[in-house]
Amino acid sequence: MASAARTKLKTAFKKARVIAPLHTEGPVAVSHDGTRLFTCVGEEALMTDVKEGREICRFVGDTESITALCITPSASHLLLFTSALALRIYEIPAVSEPLTRPVHPSRVIPRAHDAPVHVCRTDPTATYLASGSADGVVKVWHILRGYVTHVFKGHGGVVSALAFNYPFDPSAVHRETKMQLITGSVDTKIRIFDLSAAANRTGAPVRPEAILEGHVSVPRGLDVSQDGKWLVSGGRDSVVLLWDISSKENNLSHATSSKKKGKQTAYSPALVKTVPVLERVEAVGLLHQDKDLTGAPSESSKLRFYTGGEKGVVRIWDAKEGTVLFTLGQEQEQVSEDQEEQRQIVDSIYIPATSTIVSVHADQNILFHSLSTHSLARQLIGFNDEIIDATFLSPHLPPQAGPSSSKLTDTHVAFATNSSLIRVYSASSLDARLLSGHSEIVLCLDHGAGGRVLASGSKDRSARVWAPRRQAAEQASAVPEYGCVAICEGHAESVGAIAMSRRASEGSTDTSSRFMFTGSQDRTLKMWDLSSVPSIYTGPSEDESEDGERVLKCKSLTTHKAHDKDINSLDVAPNDRMLASGSQDRTAKVWAIDYTVTTSGVRGEVRLLGTCKGHKRGVWCVRFGRAERVLATGSGDKTVKLWSLDDFACLKTFEGHTNSVLRVDFLNAGMQLVSAASDGLVKLWNVRDEECVATMDNHEDKVWALAISTDESTIVSGAADSVATFWEDCTEEQELEKESKRAELVEKEQDFMNYLSLHDYRNAITLALAMEQPGRLLSLFKSTQSESLPSDTTPSISGHPSVDAVLRTLGSSDLARLLKYVRLWNATAKTSGVAQRILHAIVKLRPAEDVMHAFGGDDVSTGLGVSENGGALSVTVVGKGEGRGATALKDWVETVIPYTERHLARMERLLQDSYVVDYLLGEMDDGMFDEDDGSVDSLAAPMDVEIAA
Repeated sequence: MASAARTKLKTAFKKARVIAPLHTEGPVAVSHDGTRLFTCVGEEALMTDVKEGREICRFVGDTESITALCITPSASHLLLFTSALALRIYEIPAVSEPLTRPVHPSRVIPRAHDAPVHVCRTDPTATYLASGSADGVVKVWHILRGYVTHVFKGHGGVVSALAFNYPFDPSAVHRETKMQLITGSVDTKIRIFDLSAAANRTGAPVRPEAILEGHVSVPRGLDVSQDGKWLVSGGRDSVVLLWDISSKENNLSHATSSKKKGKQTAYSPALVKTVPVLERVEAVGLLHQDKDLTGAPSESSKLRFYTGGEKGVVRIWDAKEGTVLFTLGQEQEQVSEDQEEQRQIVDSIYIPATSTIVSVHADQNILFHSLSTHSLARQLIGFNDEIIDATFLSPHLPPQAGPSSSKLTDTHVAFATNSSLIRVYSASSLDARLLSGHSEIVLCLDHGAGGRVLASGSKDRSARVWAPRRQAAEQASAVPEYGCVAICEGHAESVGAIAMSRRASEGSTDTSSRFMFTGSQDRTLKMWDLSSVPSIYTGPSEDESEDGERVLKCKSLTTHKAHDKDINSLDVAPNDRMLASGSQDRTAKVWAIDYTVTTSGVRGEVRLLGTCKGHKRGVWCVRFGRAERVLATGSGDKTVKLWSLDDFACLKTFEGHTNSVLRVDFLNAGMQLVSAASDGLVKLWNVRDEECVATMDNHEDKVWALAISTDESTIVSGAADSVATFWEDCTEEQELEKESKRAELVEKEQDFMNYLSLHDYRNAITLALAMEQPGRLLSLFKSTQSESLPSDTTPSISGHPSVDAVLRTLGSSDLARLLKYVRLWNATAKTSGVAQRILHAIVKLRPAEDVMHAFGGDDVSTGLGVSENGGALSVTVVGKGEGRGATALKDWVETVIPYTERHLARMERLLQDSYVVDYLLGEMDDGMFDEDDGSVDSLAAPMDVEIAA
């Protein structure tokens, strides 16, 4: 039984997906089909697949922040300006799989402007780029050729908005080629320039066709209708102006025309409507008129536009009536000034292909609003800051199904970050929702029985219970809306630890919890009654305000002063009968839970069972075993300890982390442990032999958060580097891969033996090189040398004609590998003869260019280096990308020559010694022959020689 249990141990986890910073600051762009998102992370631009939620590629920056960014309508080029005043043009790769290497710019213009550029736009034909700088200069660039086509000066300050007007009708036989550029600046004026005017080509000072005056503050948004008739402008003066910019003559009081002497009546746009929006407008745009808001053809083509501003919502307006049709997003009435600044919209992007409006907020959140359903389709969180805690959720789990429904289990993950907002992510994408309710940073999270209910503790000295709203079946794949259903108040300090009951209420059909514990910096723990807390969020409805929400005030069943310092962690046993608490006072305590439900009410109490003493630093985490009566603790003394719940003695100590252990949990019915520490590592331990079997490394800072899925196939780790990593169990895959490699190796070895028996040396040598087995290759060359050949066989350089034929036609990669094996054999006197013979054959049979090409080819993947260290032979493996080209050939020659000279010197000494031996043997043969003749004189001669000697 023990051996069968050991085979189930997990030995490897792979990085499945990562939630990393998506948008830190700067501009944002979206492709016209809505599938690609372009954001700024530090000094680099990032392209993300919106649907899959994964990073496709990064665009190399110039170590300066990005001030303006845009893409061409066809998404073929990315154009951005940096604070170094440079224009960088990139070709966007048309790939769906992530690229390992960053994309470098195809063209860089070092000093495109004399002042920072804050806005840029491309024309509908993807030919021109317009950029406006802080010194009031607007330049128009040819994108492919990289030169300036127009320069417009005279703006009264920073250029704040740009728009191209180029009506395009595919059904028209003749179309107007006139293209206009509309600009807005801090002087509150809107200027319209003709890009096809003759003055632009002659270099004379260019004056605008018309100057529109109507705003009293800086205009932040400009947009032109498809037919080129309507212009909409919105500014920080809280109004949106609708202009008729068709070329017909109008009587205009709000626009002054630039007239030329001797010319016809000037071009005169007209102000049609002034719409007060009662908020500072940061983005405005016109919706397409050929479709209504449901995507169907519209009977009456009404003119509609959208606005986004300081209140953080997108409003859809009827331009002619000046009324709000509907609002996208939730507008909160009572918010602090800091939250209002973070929530405001800094940019909005309209995607006609998907009837979606993308709003970019000041707190780095990117929201996708659907115009057809009037709802939030997707929300991407740009930056999570430090991730403090995490827990899996199962909001779509039916109440009757229980945790056994694997498809609906652990579909979402909740993160507590350095913020008062809780992040709820989909486990398969970047779609997320924010839960607002706490007024201070959220410090801890936990889920109830079944994973439907979420509990959170915060620095605001309160704990809250959250439940999901019941959703329709077609919305089951989306992140549900969570609402606060209960609040627990009573602590005097921050709530830093929280734990819910592991079993549902008796006789209940849903997964509501029975009780909850909270631990605080005030050194007390409290037990709360959750028996009347619902597991489904029912209010407020869409037409109600937040004031209509009714939040249940939970009752505290008991309060105990548990520790002498801050309480860092709490955990409830799987049977709801014990509670464990860990504190900075270096102890962990185990409590018995007494929870009873009577006709008069609910009663709850805890009593101390024992104290686990032995850590030298504070205890950061406590966890009960799933199957056995043990408790695991992680401490600041860099160790994980396992305690017995019978006598509270330390059973085992796990050492291996180089810094404080912050989180710990059990796997495989208590046979394994997972720990996370301040060294940025997540380690997997075998409990029986106290051995670390796997180390997961993808963080650069303290790993505060650790969560394990119900089926124990996924581990989520979150760290202070704002990165969350999903680790998936790949033990079976790794075992299958090892087994397949072993079977493949056995087959190749059998094939090698078959080739040898058939004297098929070509396939045998090639297979030995492919298997990277120099020992088998050495045996092959030895056997061919000793093999007897017919007398009429052509003399061979290597010792066998078949081997000569193979060496003569060997490929570059195989030749390079063979030469490195020759270098290895040449380092030992025992095998140097084979090495010299093969090297001699290669030099005679192959030209020098083949050897040079073999070392310089891209297909050389691995190599072997030989060196001596204190008389010992060491072999170094050179990976792909290393040891190639002239340098590798030089290293190979410099390694082979000294050993060859040593072997040559040894052979010369042996040759000299052979002459002495030959002389002595010759003299001995002559003496033996004279002795056989029986001559007396012959016996004296050797004596004379001996005496003379």
